[in-house]
Amino acid sequence: MVSWWSLLRFVHVLSAAVWVGGQLTLSALLLPVLRRRLPDDLRASLTSQVGRRFGLYTLAVFVPVQVGSGIGLAIEHDVTWSMLGQPGYGRTLSAKLGVFVVVMVLSGLHGWAHGTGRAALARALALGSLIGSCVIVLLATALVGA
Repeated sequence: MVSWWSLLRFVHVLSAAVWVGGQLTLSALLLPVLRRRLPDDLRASLTSQVGRRFGLYTLAVFVPVQVGSGIGLAIEHDVTWSMLGQPGYGRTLSAKLGVFVVVMVLSGLHGWAHGTGRAALARALALGSLIGSCVIVLLATALVGA
């Protein structure tokens, strides 16, 4: 039977999968094709629109779902502030939370860099955000066994 906690965990994982999968899809599949096939002005307009929508999804859906469901999951596991410094589950969760904050900052800076025409910086920040997101997924898988 599916419990409330299983449903909460599912929502947490699904939201993360959509966000990380969206980053991978945009970076690895869509952008290389757009760079080769579209004129610069059309590509810039299209990628800006897609980026704004992805940013809106991030702020309106992803972050609230991750934070809310993450707090719920912490309650399920009886996580306390003091636990976050302890070996095992606590430190792994602390690392995951720290990387999450860094990724959110990088994502915000990416939007700023892209919006102000700093293409090279925007790409570097996007790559950092993507790598950080994959690290979060790795840490999340470690939490399951901790």
